Amino acid sequence: MSARDRLAVTLLLVSTFVVILNETIMGVALPRLRDDLGVTASAAQWLTTGFLLTMAVVIPVTGFLLQRLTTRAAFLGAMTAFSVGTTVCALAPGFEVLLAGRVVQALGTAVMLPLLMTTVMNVTPPEGRGRTMGNISVVISVAPAIGPTVSGLILSVLDWRWMFGLVLPIALTALVLGALRLPNVTEPRWARVDVPSVVLSAIGFGGLVFGLSHVGEAAQGGVDPTTVGALAVGVVGLGVFVARQLRLQRRDDALLDLRTFRVRTFAVGVALMAVMMMSLFGSIIMLPIYAQDVLGLDTLRTGLLLLPGGLLMGLLAPIVGRAYDRLGPRPLLVPGTVLVSLAVWAMALLLREGGTPWVVVGAHLTMSAGLALVFTPLFTSALGAVPKPLYSHGSAVIGTVQQVAGAAGTAVFVTVLTAVSAGLVADGADAVTATAGGVRGAFLLGAILSLPAIGAALLVRPAPPGAERPVGH
Repeated sequence: MSARDRLAVTLLLVSTFVVILNETIMGVALPRLRDDLGVTASAAQWLTTGFLLTMAVVIPVTGFLLQRLTTRAAFLGAMTAFSVGTTVCALAPGFEVLLAGRVVQALGTAVMLPLLMTTVMNVTPPEGRGRTMGNISVVISVAPAIGPTVSGLILSVLDWRWMFGLVLPIALTALVLGALRLPNVTEPRWARVDVPSVVLSAIGFGGLVFGLSHVGEAAQGGVDPTTVGALAVGVVGLGVFVARQLRLQRRDDALLDLRTFRVRTFAVGVALMAVMMMSLFGSIIMLPIYAQDVLGLDTLRTGLLLLPGGLLMGLLAPIVGRAYDRLGPRPLLVPGTVLVSLAVWAMALLLREGGTPWVVVGAHLTMSAGLALVFTPLFTSALGAVPKPLYSHGSAVIGTVQQVAGAAGTAVFVTVLTAVSAGLVADGADAVTATAGGVRGAFLLGAILSLPAIGAALLVRPAPPGAERPVGH
């Protein structure tokens, strides 16, 4: 990789880490925001739901955008949106303005990850992609994992506005550096925008994420017609969207080209990634609940409890990337999926009332090590297996699946937690015992889902050079 390309990748890595960190930074802050802003818990939850909803609507469109725009134009647009949104959040006088700022932040965040992946696939030779993808794994897995820790540390000493105020100078610095130094490393081409596909994408993916984000709330109060309706609209919209893309891709006009799924390694890799993302986001929501509501830890100690796992993923990701370049995917994926499964089974069996924080730390470290072994081989082999003209669409698919799987993991884990806890309370259990039982129930389902992932890991093959194969029709 040339010095010019290394500069582009480094700047994109740092910027993407900063923007993705904001995806989970709000979790432990919601109780503080609810009290300070005088809103209900369900309203405060929209600060996370609105962010995820915007991401789910925009990411599928990035496959088209990254074909039309230069690297520089896409980066400047994304970081400008993120910086404006962060400024609005930092200065927000009330809930409505804060929510608007979060939506604008998400507009920029949605573009950055597909932009980073597409750029890396275009400028990195196949024999060295593992090392660079290892750095991307730091962004994708570590940034969401340490978001609650960063939030807890800030809230322990500062006002909630500093969650945005401390990020803003970093975002502005990246924006200025990008304006001055970022080269164009990809060649844009003309592509027609299909407006009906944009609308169907928003309805399909937006409906799914909205419905999944509110499944947990519905579980607490019975069947919620709004949640069921959103899920139904999302499923129908997604079905029509897929049918339209299959028709448009015959003449290379698809908004999100689904020919990527004709490549078995890509299809298996995306499915396996979805299961791993469900485990990651499910644990991100479950472990703080267990730490605070069962172990009685405060926000700061809860955040610190999850910090070792996030740091371990960050330390292992570059090492795993170099190992991928030597060994290929399977020698890393198989032990990685086994470790993730063992960790989730341990949490399903050991997270009881009266437990110790060290059990959480040990299980989370094991899961983090497993995820570090999984993410880099998955991204590298999956994207490397598709033809070069479809890199931007493959990146958009991965980003979309990440968002939907994260929302699904959160929804499934919270729903099981709520249902099991309610049943235990009805049987006479106290709140702590019921919550612990609900957490174990959620992780038990996750443990069962993790078992097929081990078999799927055996199906992932090393990626041949994508540029050498034509796009099939």
